[in-house]
Amino acid sequence: MKAALQPHANKSRLPRNFVLQSAWLRLMTSLGGGLLLGLLSVSAHAGSLISHTEYIDYELPKKIAEKCVARDNCPEIKVKYLNTNHAWINTITNARVNHFVVNSKPTESVPITKKSSPKDVKAAIDGFVSSQFSDLPTDSVFVYSLMVTPEYLGHVNDFELFEISSYVFTGGAHGMPYSEYLIFDQQTKKQIQLADMLQPNKKPRFKALAYNAYKDWVKTVDEDVASYEKNWPFTLSDNVTLTDKGLDIRYQHYAIGPYAYGMPVLSISYEKLDGIIKPHFIPKK
Repeated sequence: MKAALQPHANKSRLPRNFVLQSAWLRLMTSLGGGLLLGLLSVSAHAGSLISHTEYIDYELPKKIAEKCVARDNCPEIKVKYLNTNHAWINTITNARVNHFVVNSKPTESVPITKKSSPKDVKAAIDGFVSSQFSDLPTDSVFVYSLMVTPEYLGHVNDFELFEISSYVFTGGAHGMPYSEYLIFDQQTKKQIQLADMLQPNKKPRFKALAYNAYKDWVKTVDEDVASYEKNWPFTLSDNVTLTDKGLDIRYQHYAIGPYAYGMPVLSISYEKLDGIIKPHFIPKK
């Protein structure tokens, strides 16, 4: 038998530090060790898009559940799938979610070369939770965490904007967060990449704008830009999204700065992007 978590009364998304309480885990184990994560996080949005997220239906292996409940250190699994009223958006986004789960250590803009089946996803999570007890000492208090969550950001013109956030913790000083933007064109029913947004032969100009934004960001964390750049040189990320003011470029931890600086976002205004990105990506006035 499986025990289902009760849905929240409101429609706001769950906080990022959501933790499965040990009391719930004991209850679930007594009912057969099932973890039916069927909680919905619902949001309504402008336009024709209706979006919410659903926890995957996953059960800890019985032996792992018995062991971790006894030690009060069950691994934290928080993986959600996107469920909108546009199936093609769900397919692309959830394939990416599966990719993160199966690989557990996503790297920036890694292409999906193989679709992961539900069996692959379950096997990956089983391996992840089992590794906590094979990698760590018996008396360890660490709890492994695997979280992947898609989130709707809004829209600009006909483009629907999403972000996938993930977090992996397997001991050590800190876990490893990751963030990836997704842009979907409602007209063509395709995912949009940075290359699709740029006008012909404009990538060098775009890179120059991004470099200027990088230097502006460095000034917020270091007085000596030249010295900082020697240790953390600029690179161009293609992890971008549209906003009401311009284009944001997201960087992962360690890409252009130490872990303590988080995941920097460089912003370029639409005014500066005029003539560089295609006109239909600029919001209509």
